[in-house]
Amino acid sequence: MTTQHYPNTRFTPENSAILLVDHQTGLLLGVKDLDQDMVRRNAATLARTAKMFNLPVILTTSAEDGPNGPLIPQITNELPDVKIIQRTGEIDAFDYPEFADTVEATGRKNLIIAGISTDVCLTFAALSAVARGYNVHALIDASGTWNDAAQATSIARMSAAGVTMNSTVGITAELQRDWKNPTGEQLAGLYADLAIPFYQTLIALRS
Repeated sequence: MTTQHYPNTRFTPENSAILLVDHQTGLLLGVKDLDQDMVRRNAATLARTAKMFNLPVILTTSAEDGPNGPLIPQITNELPDVKIIQRTGEIDAFDYPEFADTVEATGRKNLIIAGISTDVCLTFAALSAVARGYNVHALIDASGTWNDAAQATSIARMSAAGVTMNSTVGITAELQRDWKNPTGEQLAGLYADLAIPFYQTLIALRS
């Protein structure tokens, strides 16, 4: 299912869920296409966004007791009470029944997905989600991979399958829709704290 026809498929707090796939300490060390600190900040932004908009959020890891490591603390500190689905070897998260069932149980058809690596953990989950009838936004700047070529081929593959490429600020602004909505001040603070720190300057100028 394609999500290219904005605004007819607008993502809202009422119809969306966030999936964070394999943002693990070991895997993050190999991210070379993007600044690692930016990926951490954007992942934390998404975790806090889930709380702010009361969105279902699903966390999953692969082989976290091995070299992949545990989820990065920027996520677990924001979401200490969210269960982490620990897959037992399945590379595509949707191949793990508990993950697929948990996504389905949210009742949300719009999925916001980020993952490390972009070409494996994000791409496979996004492609499987589209095949299952979900609308998918893949957040490239909250993901990461080993080189620029892997990122480029992943974007091309997902786009061809109907996945919408997006950014962390882009999707959070779409969820907000109007700064006058009750979460407007919180979102501005979130941008200043994590997603786009320069925004703190804009807030200060308004004060």
